[in-house]
Amino acid sequence: MEKSFGLFFYLKKPKSYRDSDIPVYLRITVNGRAVDISTKSKCDPQKWNAAAGRATGKTDAVKSLNALLEVLQQKVYDVRRQLLENNQPVTAENIKTLMQGKDIHGNKYMLMEIFKRHNEQMAELAGLEYAPGTVDRYTTAYKHTLSFLQWKYKVSDIAITKLDFEFISEYEFWLKSVRKCDHNTTIKYLSNVRKIINRCLRNGWLQKDPFLGFKMTKREVERAALTEFELQEMANKNLHTERLVLVRDVFLFSCYTGLAYSDVKKLKRSEIVIGIDGEKWLISKRQKTDIVARIPLLPPALAIIDRYANHLQCLQDGRVLPVLSNQKMNAYLKEIADLCSIKKNLTYHIARHTFATTVTLGNGVPMETVSKMLGHRNLRTTQLYARVLDKKISDDMKTLRGKYS
Repeated sequence: MEKSFGLFFYLKKPKSYRDSDIPVYLRITVNGRAVDISTKSKCDPQKWNAAAGRATGKTDAVKSLNALLEVLQQKVYDVRRQLLENNQPVTAENIKTLMQGKDIHGNKYMLMEIFKRHNEQMAELAGLEYAPGTVDRYTTAYKHTLSFLQWKYKVSDIAITKLDFEFISEYEFWLKSVRKCDHNTTIKYLSNVRKIINRCLRNGWLQKDPFLGFKMTKREVERAALTEFELQEMANKNLHTERLVLVRDVFLFSCYTGLAYSDVKKLKRSEIVIGIDGEKWLISKRQKTDIVARIPLLPPALAIIDRYANHLQCLQDGRVLPVLSNQKMNAYLKEIADLCSIKKNLTYHIARHTFATTVTLGNGVPMETVSKMLGHRNLRTTQLYARVLDKKISDDMKTLRGKYS
């Protein structure tokens, strides 16, 4: 905040000064910090009044010089007012920059340059602070943002001071119309960009948030899950290839534990322990949230663990299951869905939904307990998984039906 402000004109002798006119400079001081600006004019030192900061005399040259100094002084006050009106820091450096017709950030802070640096730092912390999937998502968001800049502005970078509400709105339109992203995916990518903007705001590089007033609300999505019948159909299906059997088993393991793909892939044998009840539990830190999930193992899950107890890859790596890549898993799941006559678009994440609904909530397990097993930070996240099941509606209405029968 500005506490003191001052300006004056003075003669600044050059190092190689010889008896001649001396350049006139303007000094601006704000809160004790000073900057000098050349007026591009000179004055005879015999005609200079240091106290007044003006030339003395009645010649046309003197009048012209003093008129120029008056204009420059007024311009300083105009620039100061401009900074105040735009809620920007009033500093001697900012006044000088604007006096010279430049952006106060001098285009020093560029969106893609900051974005790139953020992603490089995130990549260095992959596996420590950030999951590899999070790093990949920000890499994709960077590529989308670059493509948008080239499409809309024909540039490969943009000064952050040029970002405004219109920029965000146009980017949203591009993601939906050109990239064909659905609404929630669009909001995810915009959230990635918003993190970069927030970094700029916190560093003081940007004074106004371009996201101000922009709605970032996601739309509620019906989350698919297998029914009890579909779950048993898959478990009992006689599959003739080893790869399909493996994919089916890993998928079912998630259906009975609620673990996400990344958590099953990294699950170690040492994380299967004896719980407080004397039964086997799975205690593992979730990769996405870094929260420890504590899950009592159901018989179907234990049977799958036993099935791969002597698997060579599991023995070598100390893992519970030999998990394939997520891409292969999802491709083979579609093949399994066809063989089991399951009409849903089967992906690995449906296993987690199945655990939340069909396996636990549908069998009367309280939502608070399910939330803990899923490793959620709060109950609201669990509620997104916990769509109301027909079975639950039926159970809740039995008592009421009795009253009316």
